[in-house]
Amino acid sequence: MTEPLPFPSGEQGCHRILNAIDVIGARWTGSILMAAVRGARRFKEYRALIGGISDSQLTVRLKELQARGLIARTVIPSTPVQITYTLTTAGEELIAALVPLSRWGEQHLAGDDDA
Repeated sequence: MTEPLPFPSGEQGCHRILNAIDVIGARWTGSILMAAVRGARRFKEYRALIGGISDSQLTVRLKELQARGLIARTVIPSTPVQITYTLTTAGEELIAALVPLSRWGEQHLAGDDDA
């Protein structure tokens, strides 16, 4: 028999897990984070990489991810001014936490991509 995996116990641990799921489960979040993995990008680059997202949806989601400390907005003083968005350390840690979940999905949810 294998040892049980360490898992947050109690109500507080469950709330932390549910909060994390709320963050990663929000529409477009995964696509934005995956685009950000490749480095700093401008707004138009994100929009081009994420099919189907509107300007307003992308704006809202980038602001939410900034507020949560997962994406950093950098203003580059130039003519014209350039603004880039990149993963923060917390965003990189979230991506690292999602890799095992992705592997689990590949193994156990094969064929569910159409859902």
